[in-house]
Amino acid sequence: MCCYQPGEASRLIYRPRPASQVPGHNLNTHRAAGMREYADAHDWLTIVQLPPYAPDLNPVEGVRSLLRRGPLANVAFADDDHLERTLRRGLRHIQLQPDLIDGCLAGTRLTLTHHPTTTRRDQ
Repeated sequence: MCCYQPGEASRLIYRPRPASQVPGHNLNTHRAAGMREYADAHDWLTIVQLPPYAPDLNPVEGVRSLLRRGPLANVAFADDDHLERTLRRGLRHIQLQPDLIDGCLAGTRLTLTHHPTTTRRDQ
C-alpha cells in the first residue's frame, strides 16, 4: 500500500504472503473490518476505492514495475523462501526512498490535494 500525506514523506506498507495463503487473486484487505476501523479512527486518512484493475490509477503498479525491473529481473529463484527474501529486500529498498514512492504516484498523473474542510472522503 502506498501512503501519501501532503507535507509528509510518502510511505510504503507491505506484507508479502505466499500464494498458498492468498484465497483468490484479489485479497481486498483495504475493505476489511480492521482497516475500516483504523480509517475511522484517523481523520487524516482518505481511502479511495479504485476499480479492480486500474494500473494507470494505482501507484502500487509502479512499485511492481520497480521490482520487476530491479531485484526480480532475470532471477531463477531456488525456492519460495529465496523469492520472499528477494521480494522483501526489494520492497525495503523502495520503502526507504520516499522519492521512489512519489514517482509511483507521479506515474499515475494523479495529484494530492488537501481539503482542510473535508477530513475524510470514501469513494
